[in-house]
Amino acid sequence: MPKALHLTGDAEADKLLSKDPFALLTGMLLDQQIAMEVAFIGPRKIADRMDGFDVRKIAEADLDEFVELCVTPPAIHRYGGSMARRVHALAQHIVEHYDGKTDKIWKAGKPDGNEVLKRLKALPGYGDQKARIFLALLGKQRGVQPEGWREAAGAYGEEGSRRSIADVTDKDTLQEVRDFKKAAKAAAKQG
Repeated sequence: MPKALHLTGDAEADKLLSKDPFALLTGMLLDQQIAMEVAFIGPRKIADRMDGFDVRKIAEADLDEFVELCVTPPAIHRYGGSMARRVHALAQHIVEHYDGKTDKIWKAGKPDGNEVLKRLKALPGYGDQKARIFLALLGKQRGVQPEGWREAAGAYGEEGSRRSIADVTDKDTLQEVRDFKKAAKAAAKQG
C-alpha cells in the first residue's frame, strides 16, 4: 500500500488525494497559475460542497450548477469557472473511457510508461508537461511504476530531484521545489 500523500498541509485534503485517484488527477489538473498546495486542496473543496468526491456525480452534474459550486468563495482556483469546466470534462472523460475508474489509466492492459504517458496526455486539460509530472507522481509516491516510467516522465522522474509536486513529501521538500522553480524562472529570464 502506498504511503499517505503530504502535498497540501491540509490533513483532510491529503487523505482524499491519497485514497481517490480521481481527486489526485483533479488536483494535478488544477496545478497551474496558483500555488501547488492550493491546487491540490481543490478536490477537497469540491467534496465539501458535493457531499463527497465522486467522479460519476461530477460527470453527471449540470455544468452551470457545477461551475457555480466551484466559483463560490473560496473558489477552487483563481480561474474557478474555466477550471470547473475542465474538471467536469475530465470527469466525463474518465466515465466515458475508463468506466469511472481513474486507475485504469495506469492499470488497464498492463501498460508501460510510454503508454501511461500517452493516456495521460489524452486527458482533457493535460498537456505533455502535466502528464509527465503526474506520471512521476504516480511512480515516486503511489507505487505505480510500469516499465520505463522514469524515462517517460523525463526529468520529473529523476530520483532525488526537486522539480515538481511529484517530489513534495513534506514542508521541507515543498520549499525545495519552490526554490527550484524560482531558480528555473530566473534562469529563463536571463537566458
